Amino acid sequence: MAETTKPLLDKLGVKPGSRVAVLNLDDKEFLARLRQRTMDVVIGKPSTPCDIVFVGADDTLDLERLKVVKRWIEPNGAIWVVRRKGADRRLSDTDLIDAGLSAGLVDNKIASFSDTHGAMRFVFRLKDRPR
Repeated sequence: MAETTKPLLDKLGVKPGSRVAVLNLDDKEFLARLRQRTMDVVIGKPSTPCDIVFVGADDTLDLERLKVVKRWIEPNGAIWVVRRKGADRRLSDTDLIDAGLSAGLVDNKIASFSDTHGAMRFVFRLKDRPR
């Protein structure tokens, strides 16, 4: 049967040639897919600003990283926070939204990352984008 939904990397906005960083996200299958899409993938802190950063979050302490990670993205870049969904989740949508606002970011999209994880995208407000 043909797949009727967009591939994950398309939903997440990863284009060929995108500069991507991954932090606290141990998903070998996702990393392999990322590297098939773009060769510019860094695990941990990048040396130059990225288009997209994926951050795994298990608790509110992990969300504190947004204050630092926002310096890793281009002004029009995005941070995807990936966290458990369903009964196992420890973080609510409100936890993520509040952490984003506290870091000076706004949420503007959600996506199902996998059967067990969801993702929420954060960006700078247009008026707050670094010059």
